[in-house]
Amino acid sequence: MQVPLLVGDFLRRAAKLYPGKTAVVDGPNRHTYAEFQARVNQLAHGLLDLGVGKGDRVCILSPNSHFFLESYFGVNQIGAILVPLNYRLVAADHQYIINHAGVKVVIVDYEYTHLVDAIRDDLPTVEHYIVAQDDGAAPPGWIDWESLTRRQPAGPTPPVDLDENDIATINYTSGTTARPKGVMITHRNAYINAYNFIAHLRVSHDDVELWTLPMFHANGWGGVYAITAMGGTHVVLRQVIASEIYRLIEEEGVTFACMAPAVLNTILQYPDKARHRIRTRPRFVVAGAPPPAAFIERLEIELGWEFIQIYGLTETAPILTVSTPDFHNPDGADYQRRARAGVEAIGCDIQVLDEAGNPVPKDNRTIGEVCARGNMVFAGYWNQPEETAKAIYDGYFHTGDLAVWDEYGSIHIVDRKKDVIISGGENISSAEVEDTLYKHPAVLECAVIGVPHEKWGETPKALVVLREGASATEQELIEFCRGRLAHFKCPTSVEFVESLPRTATGKLQKFLLRERYWQGRERRVN
Repeated sequence: MQVPLLVGDFLRRAAKLYPGKTAVVDGPNRHTYAEFQARVNQLAHGLLDLGVGKGDRVCILSPNSHFFLESYFGVNQIGAILVPLNYRLVAADHQYIINHAGVKVVIVDYEYTHLVDAIRDDLPTVEHYIVAQDDGAAPPGWIDWESLTRRQPAGPTPPVDLDENDIATINYTSGTTARPKGVMITHRNAYINAYNFIAHLRVSHDDVELWTLPMFHANGWGGVYAITAMGGTHVVLRQVIASEIYRLIEEEGVTFACMAPAVLNTILQYPDKARHRIRTRPRFVVAGAPPPAAFIERLEIELGWEFIQIYGLTETAPILTVSTPDFHNPDGADYQRRARAGVEAIGCDIQVLDEAGNPVPKDNRTIGEVCARGNMVFAGYWNQPEETAKAIYDGYFHTGDLAVWDEYGSIHIVDRKKDVIISGGENISSAEVEDTLYKHPAVLECAVIGVPHEKWGETPKALVVLREGASATEQELIEFCRGRLAHFKCPTSVEFVESLPRTATGKLQKFLLRERYWQGRERRVN
């Protein structure tokens, strides 16, 4: 008899096989798998008491925490849909996403309640506000998580008629437009990705994962399911601090971590790493943008740890390719190849297609768009069928990433069709930044592109044409953006130009703008 692939299976398995094993370490909080399951059940019962049911949206705004981990399972257990929010965004962004998703219950870390209180009057669909904190009184108008859940039964909630094609999460991504798009990830999408995570990244019950990557991030929640499924241990890191990373690796015996290139740089540059007695050989999985090959060599030669590169998108749940030592590079010493996106994961059908929709030759030279199909491809954009139709057609999801591939089938991302910048693992919509700059009275025209940055991979740079007779300084425009956007989205530099290159039909040619800054490099993006 076939049963649907549901993400709740992962925690049920772990609680059955490893009830007394440590599941979560979050500061002073240590929970076994039996306790983890009980807390998830209590959250699910509490949400039912608040009137949450199948298909309702519950969002969470929080840094990494045991509350976040519990939300991934407790919300889905009753058939509701989790909407993780990026805590680096500003209040206006949260307002848009909460309203667009039609969120019924908001869960917020105690540090961020003031952000939501500022927009509360403009959230018509929200019925309940829950504050996630271990102790302390809830602010006025907020329900305390522990007060809500501790009085609930620790046993399972009543069964819900769930199908593997039901939506498990809606993850908002900046994409290419000024408004975020809600990526609908089904239970099946997340389940298949967890399988790939386990297979390609060699996850087992012996693994101890350090959460350096935000749990709201696409590359983050793959680990929630995979580590739990195998009975590994989650070690929560609330803030990326090098000394704390090394302390946790040493004291908790960390074997595994997913991170953005900027975090890898932080680890490599930490001056006191020699004083830590590391007994494990951690596997560090990097995604969002490939780090320089020199970083990989330093990690493996200097520290004796292991590097794995993966490539994917929020829309692909997220793993599409994996770059590790393989049959063609068994000792892994070809670090240039290791810094590439890699070969397709199990169950992924990837093509690199030219503008006519034909596969490009595997000559490591001819550029095409990375297109993918398989059980990992998302169900579409929430309430945006037109955007879905632009992304999924002719049987494939079109990523907007341009690549070449070699004779071994290893993909190398060289540019983007989409005007998206990936800085420190975060997607930044250049259109959103441009829309903000256009609100400045001195700006006539502008273009925002990604330019190389040693730590962040790339950062936004604004090229600006001023109105006749108007004046503005670089710092003035940067501060103007910082007053309206999350800081990671803001330009780190501004250059004033007389004109911007356009086609005969008036389309901005950003690839020409990028060329100047990426000359001498294999790729025009990081």
